[in-house]
Amino acid sequence: MSLITNTVDKKAESYHGVRFDRFAHAYKSLGISASFKTFPEDFVVDEQLPFELSGEGEHAWLHIQKRGCNTDWVAKALAKIAGVRLRCVGYAGLKDRHGLTSQWFSVHLPGMPDPDWQQIESIEGEEGNIKLLKATRHSRKLRRGALKENRFSIRLRDLKGGDDVAAAIDQRCQLIAERGVPNYFGEQRFGHGMANLSAAAYMFSNQDVRLPRNKKSIYLSAARSWIFNRVLSERIEKAVWDTKIPGDVFMLEGKTACFWDDGSTDLDERIDNKEIHPTALLCGEGELRTQAEAAELENRIVDENPVFKAGLCQFKVQQMRRSLRVVPKNMQWQLQDGDLLLSFDLPSGCYATMVLRELLDVVEPSVTSA
Repeated sequence: MSLITNTVDKKAESYHGVRFDRFAHAYKSLGISASFKTFPEDFVVDEQLPFELSGEGEHAWLHIQKRGCNTDWVAKALAKIAGVRLRCVGYAGLKDRHGLTSQWFSVHLPGMPDPDWQQIESIEGEEGNIKLLKATRHSRKLRRGALKENRFSIRLRDLKGGDDVAAAIDQRCQLIAERGVPNYFGEQRFGHGMANLSAAAYMFSNQDVRLPRNKKSIYLSAARSWIFNRVLSERIEKAVWDTKIPGDVFMLEGKTACFWDDGSTDLDERIDNKEIHPTALLCGEGELRTQAEAAELENRIVDENPVFKAGLCQFKVQQMRRSLRVVPKNMQWQLQDGDLLLSFDLPSGCYATMVLRELLDVVEPSVTSA
């Protein structure tokens, strides 16, 4: 990473100075601020699997609670304990270091017994702590994104501003629960100071530079996430982020399956009922699926990022789609001793911070990659 960040300004297009807060908001600010992640326990995340584990197979599955620890670090620690390569360890997604999070890991151990997994609770190298919640077996590896959802429990402290804070928050929470929020990729996707964008630009312009697989994946994801966010932000500005425009492609709620605008008369009703959602592209190889106005907007944003456009194709990243909107499930809220307690479920790959972004003016101690 040091090689990339030290030379990117000289070698490739720089993204230093771009700011996440310039992306459009769907709802007007309430003028109420709050502190977030004052303590790790203020941000609790629990992974929910979409299937039952069989209890047998050549993959060990471990349910781990971590506090102040990086997901990649935990994966490396598990590989060390098991005596296997890092690629034998699977997890569904990165979880924020600054929180109390529980997530699943799998370790491929064909024909091998389980080591003493309790070692993970005492291994040195991180300031946080780890607790092993459960160890079992299953027949296959845990793949990225293989989650039903994440359950978030959040405490926002030191609420300030506004004449009737309680009423304003209640009204906004109801609006979000009913209408949803823009499905932006969160700021942590782009790294501190948006450095992952500059690193991606350098990587695309210097493909002879060897990078660890996980770093390459991070930079590829940052590039396509940036383009998606740009498209979404413009659709918010045009007030069409949660409604259809000519040539749109739609995604079924809770699915990845998409379909074209076929002129059906019930599309608007299905969007209003949250059965389907408009989408935007995740840039890569392949023919653009949108048409007419939707395609014109997406093509223009992609063309405004030529380094990312060319690089994603050179790295054989396949074009995909992502919903422009996400609606939190099971959303609950209450004020307690001047703090806001908030809980909700989000699909894998969606960001709780983007819900908070539309709720209050939230202040975090820092923004870091998961």
